[in-house]
Amino acid sequence: MRVDGETGIIPLRAMTAGEILDAAVALLRRHAAPLLTLALTLAAVEQLMLSRLRTFAALDPPLYYWRINSEDIDWVPVVAAGLASEAFIIAMLGAVAGAAAGPALLGRRLRNRELFARARPLPALLLAVTLAALTFGATVAGFLGVIFVYGLAGLATVVLTVDRTANPFTAMGRAIGRCTRNGMRGAFLRLLGYAVWLAIRLALGSGWVIAASTVTSVAGWTWWLDWAVPIAWAMANAVAYAALACLDAVLLLEIRVRTEGLDISVNRARSLGRDPATALVVRR
Repeated sequence: MRVDGETGIIPLRAMTAGEILDAAVALLRRHAAPLLTLALTLAAVEQLMLSRLRTFAALDPPLYYWRINSEDIDWVPVVAAGLASEAFIIAMLGAVAGAAAGPALLGRRLRNRELFARARPLPALLLAVTLAALTFGATVAGFLGVIFVYGLAGLATVVLTVDRTANPFTAMGRAIGRCTRNGMRGAFLRLLGYAVWLAIRLALGSGWVIAASTVTSVAGWTWWLDWAVPIAWAMANAVAYAALACLDAVLLLEIRVRTEGLDISVNRARSLGRDPATALVVRR
């Protein structure tokens, strides 16, 4: 870990929603290679899984693969699987982004191999599977619960790697507690970030699909469209998933500054000549 100075790319102060989004993009840019590589790999597996499920359910593939028909509910488990896979991927990426966020706050640059070593993959995997199962169940039960699962519990893997909690489920409880502070500000900001990146990936994915359709119609390569559509969505989703994970990491630090005095703890550690990284750890 190399120290770049005391000014990090994540401001050590309370931020507005726009500043949180900007800091998340800055974090993604700094660690683009590992985050986007992992995101693209997981998004490609997701598209492969969903394509098999859509074929099994005999669903026609429209622009975003969703066919809402009041007389046919075969699309429900497919959409539930899609939302569950999103929750899983964002959670796994959140563990990596959380590992990068603390050093980024303190003005330190983390090497990629150090980044993955700090990400605590096994506890993060357990939490990601739990969040995916909760999301799937909430979707099948009527969709409304997905908002609460994503908004309240989704910070769990970030808490795991920033706070360095000993118990992964302690991390989930702490994530819920932090997202409900200040009138559920954290939950609302997570949902706002999801909505922003949903619009971006819909624009990216649909644009690439339209471009592929144009090339297909001109060249007569009808076989290519079956591959172009999932590739387009995998690329669009990969960018969005990585950005949302970084948003979660920045949001957690901002919540801790706003409600726990993290900035005061870090500055006190610096003034006493101690490692300010110790102020990030909350093991209890």
